[in-house]
Amino acid sequence: MTPYKIIAPAIPTGQVYQFTTKYDVEYEVRFGRKKENILHSVVVFGVLNDEYEGEEYVVTNKGDAFRVMTTIAEVIRMYLSEHPNMQIVEFTGILREDDKKEHISQRTKLYLRFLPRVFPNHKWRTEILGNRIVAKRIK
Repeated sequence: MTPYKIIAPAIPTGQVYQFTTKYDVEYEVRFGRKKENILHSVVVFGVLNDEYEGEEYVVTNKGDAFRVMTTIAEVIRMYLSEHPNMQIVEFTGILREDDKKEHISQRTKLYLRFLPRVFPNHKWRTEILGNRIVAKRIK
């Protein structure tokens, strides 16, 4: 599947990427560094469009979740190529109301499907910690 066109940060080592879907849904993918370990990055992404009332973790139901995730996977690969010393990458799937009875959100399950594309088993070890997924580089 082809990713959407990605707008990289103006500075190659920047932390914020964007893309727009064919449905004109604008996404932002941000990488935040942990204060106690600058080689530990947290990935956060969400929708920017005003029509979603500022709810960045909204489910758009446009039928293109796999292409969106393919694009996010490509963004992560781009980020890691600019930050080759990154040791830990973390994701959190926010629990929606209808996910509350489960221990892992639907969004986290979707992340798990795409992780091997970005974090191959021979280079990274992934752990599920509650509703977080942590990928650690194998030394």
